[in-house]
Amino acid sequence: MTPTSTAVDRVAAAYERIRAVDRPEIWISLRDEQDALDEAASIDERVAAGETLPLAGTVAGVKDNIDAAGFDTTAAAPSYRYRPDADSTAVSRLREAGSVIIGKTNLDQFATGLVGTRSPFGAVRNAWRPDRISGGSSSGSAVAVALGLVDVALGTDTAGSGRVPAALNGIVGVKLTRGRIPTTGVVPACRTLDCVTVFAREAALAYNTAELLAGPDGIDPLERTLEEAARATGTALPARPRVGIPTAEHLDGLAPGWADAFHAAAGRLADTGVEIVEVDIAPLLQAARMLYESSFVAERYAAVGEHIDAHRELIGTDLDPSVSTIVLGGADRTAVELYRDRERLDRLGAVAKAALSGCDALLTPTTTWHPTLAEIAADPIGGNSRMGRYTNFANLLDMASSSVPAGTVDGLPFGVMITAPAFHDLAVHQLAQRLLAPALEILVVGAHLTDQPLNHQLVAAGGSFVRSTTTSSDYALFALDTTPPKPGLLRVAGDGASVAGEIWSLPASGFGTFVAALPAPMTIGRVTLADGDSVSGFLCEPIATEGAENISAHGGWLAWQRSRVVE
Repeated sequence: MTPTSTAVDRVAAAYERIRAVDRPEIWISLRDEQDALDEAASIDERVAAGETLPLAGTVAGVKDNIDAAGFDTTAAAPSYRYRPDADSTAVSRLREAGSVIIGKTNLDQFATGLVGTRSPFGAVRNAWRPDRISGGSSSGSAVAVALGLVDVALGTDTAGSGRVPAALNGIVGVKLTRGRIPTTGVVPACRTLDCVTVFAREAALAYNTAELLAGPDGIDPLERTLEEAARATGTALPARPRVGIPTAEHLDGLAPGWADAFHAAAGRLADTGVEIVEVDIAPLLQAARMLYESSFVAERYAAVGEHIDAHRELIGTDLDPSVSTIVLGGADRTAVELYRDRERLDRLGAVAKAALSGCDALLTPTTTWHPTLAEIAADPIGGNSRMGRYTNFANLLDMASSSVPAGTVDGLPFGVMITAPAFHDLAVHQLAQRLLAPALEILVVGAHLTDQPLNHQLVAAGGSFVRSTTTSSDYALFALDTTPPKPGLLRVAGDGASVAGEIWSLPASGFGTFVAALPAPMTIGRVTLADGDSVSGFLCEPIATEGAENISAHGGWLAWQRSRVVE
């Protein structure tokens, strides 16, 4: 990301967006706005003095199982709350790069779940459709990014928590090779498997941020060495990459339309010169089931089981029943079971490696379905277990993996996952860039604004909110006689005004579909912004404004609507 505003401007815009969106369940704690603005001002001063801060001008959220000085850490369990003395390594590096952290985000309690509903702080609703789950466990982080509240957010990933919510909210989720980003200062879910992950709306920002956080800190006993990490920069794709996809039987059970969307994504990748081959991923799926259906669940008890055991009276209130059942169930596993399961996993890993031999990466759907909140409430364990079919094996088998948007199905985001051997992080990113079409920006000033009647059309086309803005003072805004009511924007020679609007980002395919369906008298043309930049935006044919009320003096469509309510 190349910031287009100062850090102060970006922080102010973030808080304004938070108030406008009104999604309190995203946050467990939110920083005082003035405090964040003061830090942003300091960052702007450092940049002006010539200091290089690669993330200056961005704001960030942090999953609340990752320590950040100045915030409590709860892991979504109020009884577990503590105030850390210092930042986690990941947060410290995020701050050092110039990003302003504005809050701690909600999660499935103790990072145990892929649904985003297992929290006493509330179920986090999907960014696109509030009756659907957000995915978890990094639910708040993913939705905060998808709604444009923050530019980047930190999550964690043990079974897919940094990838499933990315897919369900139409954003990018990057999980580098296990141990490349230290987990120092992270509340463990499964200590030997946990990864810190990064969410962003753009693949480049997500990957570059993750690389800024990577590298040994000398504290995490499971960190990868500098020699190992150096291999990550040498795993670029060959001239003719070869990517495996699952055979047909391993795509059974996907939500309606998802198999077609997956094959379409594979086709787009092939169009970039990638060779697509079918592979039998049965050993990977067998390994995936071991994460919860074997003795490996004992590690969850080792992490937080004693706390839950000591507070059983809180199960059902402070402590989530599903999480408690899973974690406490790990207490009965034996060392003999663990060693047997370890051997079985090793053998499955060897078979999987042979099946993927010759492939640079594997492409799969990220998850299998996108349930409603009600569906998960009716079957919290079974519904959750369906989410991790393609994600659970990655950390068990030490693989790099990222989820990227791949269009929509029935108006909801569909995501695919690119997975490769350890230290092939760059190759994963390069494939993600091939898959993602360039995004195009559009200015909206009326019925397509956030919470307005036609905003759903932008969302259905894969759009995501970028920022609020204003035009230059060369425009006039008219209230047109249409259904639903909408304004018409015209560039004028004199007596113009600045008009408030929003910038939205659309994938190229979504942009084309959206523009093709635009009814007369609306048109798309270049609009000059107050900062001198120009962007594609909504305009209207001049004839449509004849006899229409000039509402330019109000400064924008929403302000004019509010004035009518007062009148």
